[in-house]
Amino acid sequence: MQTNGDSFLRLVKIMNELREQCPWDKKQTIQTLRTLTIEETFELADAITENDWKNIKEELGDILLHITFYAKIASEENKFTLDEVINGVCDKLIFRHPHIYSDVKVNDEEDVKKNWEKLKLKEGKKSTLSGVPKSLPATVKAIRIQDKAKQVGFEWDNKEDVWKKVEEELGELQEAITENHSQEHIEEEFGDVMFSLINYARFLNIDAEGVLEKTNKKFIKRFNEMESIAMERGHELHNMTLEQMDAIWNEVKKRRANV
Repeated sequence: MQTNGDSFLRLVKIMNELREQCPWDKKQTIQTLRTLTIEETFELADAITENDWKNIKEELGDILLHITFYAKIASEENKFTLDEVINGVCDKLIFRHPHIYSDVKVNDEEDVKKNWEKLKLKEGKKSTLSGVPKSLPATVKAIRIQDKAKQVGFEWDNKEDVWKKVEEELGELQEAITENHSQEHIEEEFGDVMFSLINYARFLNIDAEGVLEKTNKKFIKRFNEMESIAMERGHELHNMTLEQMDAIWNEVKKRRANV
């Protein structure tokens, strides 16, 4: 029976062969792989959103291939080896889990997160927020920023206080619109509303990014169905009134509710 180690060594062997023999693989650099890696990561995210285990397995394989590819290029450039990557993350996990590998006591996952942030600062991180990648999508970045701020105690006490903040930000946005403030000011207030709503989602144990993507997919599905129904009835959306489209939209919603 093949072990995890055997299958991983098989992947490394294939990667070495492709790098030496395949014209496409030989030409790749960390820069050319970057966009492909981002694409693979989003494909994995899609599969997770859909609870599609078959594609989760496939996309994890693609990402593992990319990790192996980067390490291969790095070894050719005498930067680091795959062994150093693996041992580095092993050492990091042991250091950041003293409640498992040392005598530190924790009560729950929140204690673990707080210790994690303290240990990262000991490793040389200059700020609690320095570990948030600049290129993260804005919603995900807001979640990570808020979660990290929480670990040092910069956090509301309860969801009721957070909702008051949401209402406050909504009021400021409405005021900016009513008083015809600059577009820049209105955009700033709108951003504050979104940030506060994401914070409220955290207090409700809701993944704001995940639920928004589910809503996106739901809207696409309903819109496509509305479009199909209209075509079946001899209509095109751009020739229909909003009221006509809304009637079909509600029809689609009722169908979905009865499924």
